Amino acid sequence: MICCPMLDQPVSTRYVCGMQIDLTPEQQDFVRQAVESGRFERAEDAVQAAMMLWVERERRRAEILAAVDIAKASIDRGEGIEITQESMHTLAEEIKRHGRAQLVAEQHPAR
Repeated sequence: MICCPMLDQPVSTRYVCGMQIDLTPEQQDFVRQAVESGRFERAEDAVQAAMMLWVERERRRAEILAAVDIAKASIDRGEGIEITQESMHTLAEEIKRHGRAQLVAEQHPAR
């Protein structure tokens, strides 16, 4: 049996719960090797570390999906700009002009 801690708690905190999971033979070998190599003390520690990574990945995924929803809503409100080859060329030219002006200002500071 592999115990599952509350996912939002620190790693060092131990919890007792009754969740049992079955790992594939490949996963079992991976966990076993991690313990035998000294990377983890116990199989539970290895699974707990994997769960923490999964939770973090899911949190990032949720943040990305929320940002996409915000962007879609902005586009729906007409706040987006269409990106075309021409608009990218125009943007590049504006950046070059700004950079050149800044360079001139740095080379000839006002006295």
